[in-house]
Amino acid sequence: MGRNLAAHNDAAAAGYLPRWHYWFKRLIDIVASIVLLLLVSPLWLVIALWIRLDSPGPAIFRQTRIGISGKPYTIFKFRTMVQNAEAAFQSKLAGIKELNDFVFQEQSDPRVTRSGRFLRKTSLDELPQLLNILAGSMSLVGPRPEIPEIVQKYSPAQRQRLKVLPGVTGLAQINGRSELTLGETMAYDLEYVRTWSLWLDLKILWKTLFVVFSGKGAY
Repeated sequence: MGRNLAAHNDAAAAGYLPRWHYWFKRLIDIVASIVLLLLVSPLWLVIALWIRLDSPGPAIFRQTRIGISGKPYTIFKFRTMVQNAEAAFQSKLAGIKELNDFVFQEQSDPRVTRSGRFLRKTSLDELPQLLNILAGSMSLVGPRPEIPEIVQKYSPAQRQRLKVLPGVTGLAQINGRSELTLGETMAYDLEYVRTWSLWLDLKILWKTLFVVFSGKGAY
Protein backbone atom coordinates (compact mmCIF):
# COMPACT_ATOMS: atom_id res chain seq x y z
CA MET A 1 0.00 0.00 0.00
CA GLY A 2 2.80 2.41 0.85
CA ARG A 3 4.46 2.03 -2.57
CA ASN A 4 1.18 2.70 -4.34
CA LEU A 5 0.52 5.83 -2.30
CA ALA A 6 4.08 6.94 -2.96
CA ALA A 7 3.43 6.61 -6.68
CA HIS A 8 0.34 8.76 -6.30
CA ASN A 9 2.34 11.29 -4.35
CA ASP A 10 4.91 11.41 -7.13
CA ALA A 11 2.11 12.32 -9.53
CA ALA A 12 0.94 15.02 -7.17
CA ALA A 13 4.44 16.43 -6.84
CA ALA A 14 4.66 16.55 -10.62
CA GLY A 15 1.85 19.10 -10.59
CA TYR A 16 -1.39 17.20 -10.97
CA LEU A 17 -3.29 17.74 -7.70
CA PRO A 18 -2.45 18.35 -4.01
CA ARG A 19 -1.37 15.19 -2.25
CA TRP A 20 -4.34 15.16 0.12
CA HIS A 21 -6.62 14.37 -2.84
CA TYR A 22 -4.81 11.03 -3.27
CA TRP A 23 -4.86 10.27 0.44
CA PHE A 24 -8.58 11.06 0.59
CA LYS A 25 -9.22 8.80 -2.40
CA ARG A 26 -7.39 6.01 -0.56
CA LEU A 27 -9.45 6.64 2.59
CA ILE A 28 -12.67 6.32 0.60
CA ASP A 29 -11.38 3.05 -0.90
CA ILE A 30 -10.57 1.57 2.52
CA VAL A 31 -13.85 2.55 4.18
CA ALA A 32 -15.99 1.52 1.20
CA SER A 33 -14.26 -1.85 0.76
CA ILE A 34 -14.63 -2.74 4.44
CA VAL A 35 -18.30 -1.76 4.54
CA LEU A 36 -19.10 -3.59 1.30
CA LEU A 37 -17.22 -6.72 2.36
CA LEU A 38 -19.30 -6.87 5.53
CA LEU A 39 -22.55 -6.31 3.62
CA VAL A 40 -21.93 -8.84 0.85
CA SER A 41 -20.33 -11.64 2.89
CA PRO A 42 -23.54 -13.76 2.94
CA LEU A 43 -23.99 -13.22 -0.83
CA TRP A 44 -20.32 -14.12 -1.33
CA LEU A 45 -20.92 -17.58 0.16
CA VAL A 46 -24.02 -18.17 -2.00
CA ILE A 47 -22.18 -17.17 -5.20
CA ALA A 48 -19.17 -19.35 -4.35
CA LEU A 49 -21.42 -22.38 -3.75
CA TRP A 50 -23.30 -21.77 -7.03
CA ILE A 51 -20.08 -21.59 -9.03
CA ARG A 52 -18.79 -24.84 -7.53
CA LEU A 53 -22.07 -26.62 -8.26
CA ASP A 54 -22.33 -25.22 -11.78
CA SER A 55 -18.92 -26.32 -13.09
CA PRO A 56 -15.73 -28.02 -11.87
CA GLY A 57 -13.05 -25.74 -10.46
CA PRO A 58 -12.45 -23.15 -7.75
CA ALA A 59 -14.94 -20.36 -7.04
CA ILE A 60 -12.25 -17.66 -7.07
CA PHE A 61 -10.27 -16.90 -10.21
CA ARG A 62 -6.75 -15.51 -9.76
CA GLN A 63 -4.72 -13.84 -12.48
CA THR A 64 -1.64 -11.64 -12.74
CA ARG A 65 -2.47 -8.08 -13.76
CA ILE A 66 -0.35 -4.95 -14.10
CA GLY A 67 -0.99 -2.18 -11.61
CA ILE A 68 0.30 1.29 -10.89
CA SER A 69 3.81 2.06 -12.15
CA GLY A 70 3.81 -1.25 -14.07
CA LYS A 71 3.94 -3.42 -10.93
CA PRO A 72 2.31 -6.87 -11.26
CA TYR A 73 -0.18 -8.11 -8.68
CA THR A 74 -2.78 -10.88 -8.34
CA ILE A 75 -6.38 -9.93 -9.08
CA PHE A 76 -9.31 -11.82 -7.56
CA LYS A 77 -12.63 -12.43 -9.31
CA PHE A 78 -15.42 -14.97 -9.11
CA ARG A 79 -14.74 -17.58 -11.79
CA THR A 80 -17.07 -17.12 -14.77
CA MET A 81 -15.42 -19.50 -17.25
CA VAL A 82 -14.70 -23.19 -17.50
CA GLN A 83 -11.36 -24.45 -16.26
CA ASN A 84 -8.37 -24.05 -18.61
CA ALA A 85 -10.11 -21.21 -20.47
CA GLU A 86 -6.80 -19.31 -20.40
CA ALA A 87 -5.24 -21.62 -23.01
CA ALA A 88 -7.78 -20.54 -25.67
CA PHE A 89 -7.31 -16.90 -24.74
CA GLN A 90 -3.53 -17.11 -25.06
CA SER A 91 -3.89 -18.37 -28.63
CA LYS A 92 -6.18 -15.42 -29.33
CA LEU A 93 -3.56 -13.03 -27.92
CA ALA A 94 -0.87 -14.56 -30.11
CA GLY A 95 -2.85 -13.58 -33.19
CA ILE A 96 -3.11 -9.87 -32.34
CA LYS A 97 -1.96 -7.69 -35.23
CA GLU A 98 -3.53 -4.36 -34.28
CA LEU A 99 -3.84 -3.61 -30.56
CA ASN A 100 -6.40 -0.82 -31.00
CA ASP A 101 -8.94 -3.11 -32.69
CA PHE A 102 -8.63 -5.96 -30.21
CA VAL A 103 -11.82 -6.93 -28.32
CA PHE A 104 -11.40 -8.96 -25.13
CA GLN A 105 -14.85 -10.41 -24.62
CA GLU A 106 -17.13 -11.87 -27.26
CA GLN A 107 -20.87 -11.79 -26.74
CA SER A 108 -21.26 -15.56 -27.29
CA ASP A 109 -18.10 -16.90 -25.68
CA PRO A 110 -18.55 -20.67 -25.22
CA ARG A 111 -16.06 -20.66 -22.34
CA VAL A 112 -18.46 -18.72 -20.08
CA THR A 113 -20.46 -20.88 -17.68
CA ARG A 114 -24.17 -20.54 -16.88
CA SER A 115 -23.44 -18.93 -13.52
CA GLY A 116 -20.72 -16.86 -15.19
CA ARG A 117 -23.15 -15.26 -17.63
CA PHE A 118 -25.30 -14.04 -14.76
CA LEU A 119 -22.33 -12.89 -12.68
CA ARG A 120 -20.92 -10.91 -15.62
CA LYS A 121 -24.28 -9.38 -16.48
CA THR A 122 -24.72 -8.15 -12.91
CA SER A 123 -20.99 -7.40 -12.35
CA LEU A 124 -21.09 -9.61 -9.24
CA ASP A 125 -17.99 -11.39 -10.51
CA GLU A 126 -16.01 -8.28 -9.52
CA LEU A 127 -16.88 -8.49 -5.80
CA PRO A 128 -13.62 -10.24 -4.74
CA GLN A 129 -11.71 -7.20 -6.00
CA LEU A 130 -12.78 -5.53 -2.77
CA LEU A 131 -9.86 -7.51 -1.31
CA ASN A 132 -7.55 -5.93 -3.90
CA ILE A 133 -8.85 -2.49 -2.96
CA LEU A 134 -8.31 -3.13 0.73
CA ALA A 135 -4.76 -4.35 0.01
CA GLY A 136 -3.99 -1.17 -1.94
CA SER A 137 -3.38 -2.75 -5.34
CA MET A 138 -6.64 -1.35 -6.75
CA SER A 139 -9.09 1.49 -6.26
CA LEU A 140 -12.84 1.74 -6.66
CA VAL A 141 -12.30 3.93 -9.74
CA GLY A 142 -9.51 3.79 -12.31
CA PRO A 143 -8.53 2.10 -15.57
CA ARG A 144 -9.32 -1.60 -15.55
CA PRO A 145 -6.16 -3.61 -14.74
CA GLU A 146 -4.47 -5.07 -17.79
CA ILE A 147 -2.78 -8.43 -18.36
CA PRO A 148 1.03 -8.44 -18.83
CA GLU A 149 0.85 -9.66 -22.44
CA ILE A 150 -1.11 -6.56 -23.49
CA VAL A 151 0.98 -4.11 -21.43
CA GLN A 152 4.10 -5.39 -23.20
CA LYS A 153 2.60 -4.07 -26.44
CA TYR A 154 1.91 -0.55 -25.06
CA SER A 155 3.46 2.45 -26.75
CA PRO A 156 5.19 5.05 -24.51
CA ALA A 157 2.04 7.21 -24.69
CA GLN A 158 -0.19 4.30 -23.69
CA ARG A 159 1.98 3.57 -20.65
CA GLN A 160 0.63 6.80 -19.15
CA ARG A 161 -2.35 4.59 -18.25
CA LEU A 162 -0.20 3.03 -15.53
CA LYS A 163 0.23 6.30 -13.61
CA VAL A 164 -2.81 5.63 -11.43
CA LEU A 165 -4.19 2.67 -9.51
CA PRO A 166 -6.35 0.35 -11.61
CA GLY A 167 -10.02 0.36 -10.66
CA VAL A 168 -13.12 -1.79 -10.52
CA THR A 169 -14.93 0.79 -12.63
CA GLY A 170 -13.85 3.72 -14.76
CA LEU A 171 -14.70 5.97 -17.69
CA ALA A 172 -14.63 3.08 -20.15
CA GLN A 173 -16.99 1.02 -17.99
CA ILE A 174 -19.68 3.73 -18.03
CA ASN A 175 -19.23 4.30 -21.78
CA GLY A 176 -19.58 0.89 -23.33
CA ARG A 177 -17.77 -1.72 -21.20
CA SER A 178 -17.19 -4.90 -23.21
CA GLU A 179 -18.58 -3.33 -26.40
CA LEU A 180 -15.46 -1.15 -26.69
CA THR A 181 -12.32 -2.07 -28.57
CA LEU A 182 -9.03 -1.91 -26.70
CA GLY A 183 -8.22 1.34 -28.52
CA GLU A 184 -11.49 2.95 -27.40
CA THR A 185 -10.95 1.76 -23.84
CA MET A 186 -7.42 3.14 -23.90
CA ALA A 187 -8.69 6.56 -25.01
CA TYR A 188 -11.10 6.72 -22.05
CA ASP A 189 -8.41 5.53 -19.63
CA LEU A 190 -5.90 8.15 -20.78
CA GLU A 191 -8.59 10.81 -20.48
CA TYR A 192 -9.19 9.67 -16.89
CA VAL A 193 -5.48 9.94 -16.07
CA ARG A 194 -5.31 13.45 -17.56
CA THR A 195 -8.46 14.78 -15.88
CA TRP A 196 -8.61 12.86 -12.60
CA SER A 197 -10.27 14.49 -9.61
CA LEU A 198 -12.30 13.33 -6.62
CA TRP A 199 -15.38 14.81 -8.26
CA LEU A 200 -14.76 12.76 -11.40
CA ASP A 201 -14.53 9.59 -9.29
CA LEU A 202 -17.86 10.37 -7.63
CA LYS A 203 -19.54 10.96 -11.00
CA ILE A 204 -18.17 7.67 -12.35
CA LEU A 205 -19.38 5.76 -9.27
CA TRP A 206 -22.86 7.29 -9.62
CA LYS A 207 -23.11 6.45 -13.32
CA THR A 208 -21.77 2.95 -12.65
CA LEU A 209 -24.88 2.15 -10.62
CA PHE A 210 -27.09 2.80 -13.64
CA VAL A 211 -24.80 0.87 -15.98
CA VAL A 212 -24.74 -2.17 -13.69
CA PHE A 213 -28.53 -2.21 -13.25
CA SER A 214 -29.06 -1.90 -17.01
CA GLY A 215 -26.57 -4.68 -17.79
CA LYS A 216 -25.64 -2.88 -21.00
CA GLY A 217 -22.28 -3.87 -22.49
CA ALA A 218 -21.71 -6.71 -20.02
CA TYR A 219 -21.04 -10.19 -21.39
